[in-house]
Amino acid sequence: MANTEREQIMAVRKNGDGDLTSFQTSTGRILDYSQALNEIEAGSIAGVNVFKAKDGSKRIRGDADGDPTNNLDQLPLF
Repeated sequence: MANTEREQIMAVRKNGDGDLTSFQTSTGRILDYSQALNEIEAGSIAGVNVFKAKDGSKRIRGDADGDPTNNLDQLPLF
């Protein structure tokens, strides 16, 4: 399976409003939001995708797989 070769998001950091601000990958790298956006768009991180919000900004979300336990908001904090 190709996903095992790509990094995955394992933990997240949130700001005071609960918005995701940083991500920790399966190799231990810490990516800020813009770094994560770039890497997801390049296809180097599995299990997540980028979509355009109503306000036109790009946002990161987990792939829809029917498993709520791996939603980004449910991942451990670091």
